[in-house]
Order: sequence, then structure tokens, then C-alpha cells
Amino acid sequence: MISIKSKEEIEIMREGGGILAKIMKELEKMVKPGINTGELNRAAQALVLKSGGKCSFLGHQGYPACLCASVNEEIVHAIPSARILKEGEIVSLDLGILYKDFHTDMAVTVPVGKVSPEISRLIRVTKKALKRGIKKARPGNTFGDISNTIQRYIEDQGFSAVKDLCGHGIGKILHEDPEILNYGGRHSGPEIKPGMVFCLEPMVAVGSGEIKKSKDGYAYETSDGSLSAHFEHTMVATKNGVEVLTE
Repeated sequence: MISIKSKEEIEIMREGGGILAKIMKELEKMVKPGINTGELNRAAQALVLKSGGKCSFLGHQGYPACLCASVNEEIVHAIPSARILKEGEIVSLDLGILYKDFHTDMAVTVPVGKVSPEISRLIRVTKKALKRGIKKARPGNTFGDISNTIQRYIEDQGFSAVKDLCGHGIGKILHEDPEILNYGGRHSGPEIKPGMVFCLEPMVAVGSGEIKKSKDGYAYETSDGSLSAHFEHTMVATKNGVEVLTE
């Protein structure tokens, strides 16, 4: 069942989303050759606690960190570590916060120093796929309309949508209904209605888009070792369209 949030609940999530967006900006600034992902995690946790929130991911299904920091072929859920970021790599930062009993969730992919034109294009296409999905996230459309728009744009650009991972509803529970795929048919799935709050998160691969679990059992990575990128926003459907809460 897809919940409809009240004005009061949406206002709390708007506040939490604003806090999350500011924290993510600080983390993005820290990404540079020579830093390790564990440092990014410690900074994320300190910033979340300072904001009056809690880390949504820490302890969720046993996850041992505040931040997900996925490098290169890692798509999502990679545990921060002593791994040092190198010039030319990419890192996807995924962070959720629990603020006044409501979660918000956001992800960005950041270049490490100077990257190749292909990597720059991968990041740009993934970010634009999210923007195109957001434009479709308005009442009267269906969640399948979003999924179809994301898939068609990604594939038109010569990349692959990761089909085994998806976006989701969000609120008092981190992952609520509905599941929002990054592929699908137009006019399929539930209708979008005002007050629904959800996360869109296109995940894009240079290769096939097929995935496998990492050795640690948490991260998902591309089966063929190809690079991947990931962007995510939390948003609410309104009478007039959609409002992104994590900006």
C-alpha cells in the first residue's frame, strides 16, 4: 500500500531533505585523490549527528556504516573502508537520514579528480535520466511512465539501465511501497497521486547492466566489471506536479 503523507509530514521531510542536501554537498567537496572512503563515512556520520538527525543506513539489515561509498564497478551499498580514491575513478555516495521520525534518501556520483570523457558522459547521462524521471513524476501519470522514460533515455545514450535494483517509497520506513523500476512500460504500475513521497534512483552501467553481489555480501557491482553511476532524490507529488525535497 502506498501511503499519502499529510502536510505536516511533508514539511518534516522537506526540512530533513534540506539538511541531507547540505550534508551531501559537504561530502562532495571532500572527494579528491588520496582520501579514503572511510574518511567520507566518518564525516557523514558527524554531519548527520550535528544536524540533529540519525543515519538511516547504520544498522539497517545489518549494514555497518552511515554512508554507502561505491567505487567504479560498485553500483550501490559498498561499505566505506581504507580504500583510497585514485585520480580518474568515480565514487557514488548514497546517504539517508532519519529526521523527526522520517527518512529522506539521496545519492550522487562524483568524479575523483580529472576523469575521462566517457566517465564524464556516464555521470552526465545518469544525472539527466533522474531529471527526466522527475519531470514524469506528476499526478495522473503512473510509476511505469517514470520507469519507461528513464530506460529509454539511458538506452538511447548507449548505456544500460540496471534492472535488478530500484527506487522506492519512503517515510517513517526507509523502503516503502512502491518499488520504482528503472525500466518498464508506459501507463503501467500504480497511478501517482498528490502526497505520495518516493525516491527515484537511476543506476546506469557502461556494460550490460547485469549485477552480482560483492564478496562482503552488501555491495552490488556490475557482473562484467564495467563502470556504473547512480543519482537519487527524494520527492513528493503535489497537485501542481512534483517537488524535490533533497535539493
